[in-house]
Amino acid sequence: MKEKQKDKRSIAIYGITAMLLILLHYLLNFIIFGSWREYIPFMKKLSISLFLIALIFLISKITESIVNNQNHLEGDRYNLLRIIRFLASVFSLIVVTSFLFQNLYAAAVSFGLFSLVLGFALQAPIASFIAWIYLIFRRSYLVGDRIQIKGFRGDVVEINYLDTSIEECSGDYLGNDRKSGRIIRFPNSLILKEEITNYSGPEIPFIWNEIPIQVAYTSDLEFVEKCLMEAALKDFKAQYSELTQKHKQWEPAVYFRVNAYAWMEAVISYPVEPYDTTGRRNRILKYALPMLNAAPDKVKFPEGTLR
Repeated sequence: MKEKQKDKRSIAIYGITAMLLILLHYLLNFIIFGSWREYIPFMKKLSISLFLIALIFLISKITESIVNNQNHLEGDRYNLLRIIRFLASVFSLIVVTSFLFQNLYAAAVSFGLFSLVLGFALQAPIASFIAWIYLIFRRSYLVGDRIQIKGFRGDVVEINYLDTSIEECSGDYLGNDRKSGRIIRFPNSLILKEEITNYSGPEIPFIWNEIPIQVAYTSDLEFVEKCLMEAALKDFKAQYSELTQKHKQWEPAVYFRVNAYAWMEAVISYPVEPYDTTGRRNRILKYALPMLNAAPDKVKFPEGTLR
């Protein structure tokens, strides 16, 4: 609601400013300004330039308001708004440049030479800006996605023209996937050099995780499998009841493997949202362990010196 009110206020301000500037442009033709005749060409050019800039930002604000009212994904809406603001800045810069120079040809030449000098001095920022354009079209990640790049892992909270900010999860002080509370910023150019792992996506909301539980070879494996499947299905149904009947590919599975320490591992593999890996693991264990511990004649765990 606050965003909509802010958009309306900005549209009103830019609209009124544009109207006043174009009115001023035409008023300069009247005789009352005759004593200022030598300044009139400059003032007319200035007023029309400011009018065009106000008009550009007015159109950009109207477009932003339309985008905010549409049902876009958060990441897509964020990128669209960034593109709109960038184009508004570029067109405004063109207007300012044409005002400072006599014609667009001279402006283009000067801008070209200026860009050539900056190109050598600002290679790293330019590479990051090109990487931002690549991100917009390639959609390697969006705001809200959980990603991992060069040892950094977290949720994308901002994609600027030159850098990306992520809210770190896991990290140096945590052994789980919970958020650490730290913000990591890295240059966009990093995506052109390093591989990116994206844990999120609108088409596939889940990743696969697993929990290994050590049991003896003499355990009733069918009973163990039944308990683990029941625990995983119970939690999945409680969290995603609308998906339990539609998508069979997200059903959990149990398999067994030999452990290096002479025990067998019963492994439950299950789908989970990237943000819920720690929570879902805890809930499955809380469901499964009481059922397994309630049948000591069927399930034997490592205990005492038998580890």
